[in-house]
Amino acid sequence: MATAADVKLQAHAMIDRMAPKQVSAVVTLLEAMLDPVSRALANAPVEDSTASEEEALAAAASHEWLRDHDPISNREMLAEFGLNEEEFERMGQTPLSAER
Repeated sequence: MATAADVKLQAHAMIDRMAPKQVSAVVTLLEAMLDPVSRALANAPVEDSTASEEEALAAAASHEWLRDHDPISNREMLAEFGLNEEEFERMGQTPLSAER
């Protein structure tokens, strides 16, 4: 089993291999993970209320927009953060350390 120090060394080695845009995306992710408000929001229970009239209108407007525009692909969104689909999948499968 890897120690916390081993995991940190592995993370540093991976960051050293990244392109600058990827490093920037990782820093943004780390900042969000370390921010107590972001962490609290991420762990908050899902709201189970019905949509308001305003929310329903916004959803209808988005559906209307899609009738005349191509949807934005996941690949395009990831590229904005300097990531590709394989990197994104790997990030989702990597367990978080108990020490933060």
